[in-house]
Amino acid sequence: MKMILLGPPGAGKGTQAKKLIEMLGVPQISTGDMLRSAVANKTALGLEARKYMDSGQLVPDEVVVGLVIERLKEDDCQKGFMLDGFPRTVAQAESLEKSLNQNGVGIDAVVAILVDDEELVGRITGRRSCNSCGAIYHLQFSPPPATDECSCGAKGLIQRADDNEITVRQRLGAYHAQTAPLIEFYKIRGVLKSIEANAKSPSEVFELIKEELKL
Repeated sequence: MKMILLGPPGAGKGTQAKKLIEMLGVPQISTGDMLRSAVANKTALGLEARKYMDSGQLVPDEVVVGLVIERLKEDDCQKGFMLDGFPRTVAQAESLEKSLNQNGVGIDAVVAILVDDEELVGRITGRRSCNSCGAIYHLQFSPPPATDECSCGAKGLIQRADDNEITVRQRLGAYHAQTAPLIEFYKIRGVLKSIEANAKSPSEVFELIKEELKL
C-alpha cells in the first residue's frame, strides 16, 4: 500500500498514521525527518537543503521531492509507504507525481480525514498538558481529575501557545488555502478516500479508513 494521509490540524492524522503503519507494516515518511537526516548525513540534497534552512528560507519543492524519491528507493519502502506532511500544495503534488511516474511508482490511495472547522477549534483549544509529568488532557474529551490539576498532583496545566483560537483559525485558513485543494486534485485521479470524522472517536475513524481501503 502506497498512500498519502491528508487532513487539517487537529483532525487526528498522527493517531491514524500510527495505527495504519502498524497494521500495514510500512514506514511513515515524514519530510521533516527526511530533511534532518539528509542534513545530518551531508548528502548532496541535504547540503542543498541546508543552504536554505540556514538562511531561514523554505526548502524548494524540487529539493524536497528529490529527498522523497531518494527515501522511497530504500529497502523498507518496497512493500509500501505512507507520506505524512507532504505534499502540502497542488504544485508540490504535481512535482511529486511527475517524479514518482518517472520512477515507476504510483499512489494507491490518498486518505483525507474531513472535520468541520468549529469542531477542530474545539479539539485544539481544549488541549492541556502537565509540565511535570507530560500528561496530556482535553477539557471536553479527556479532562484532568481536578480543575487545572494533573493526576500526578502538579498544578497549573498549560495550553500550548499555538493552541489558542486566533492561531488555530489562522492555521486552518492556511490549510484551506494551500492544502485542501489537494482533495480535488486526488479525487480527479481516482485515488481519494474521504473520511467524514466529525464527532467520531479515533477508533471509529480507523474503522472507516479500513473500510475505505478494504483492509
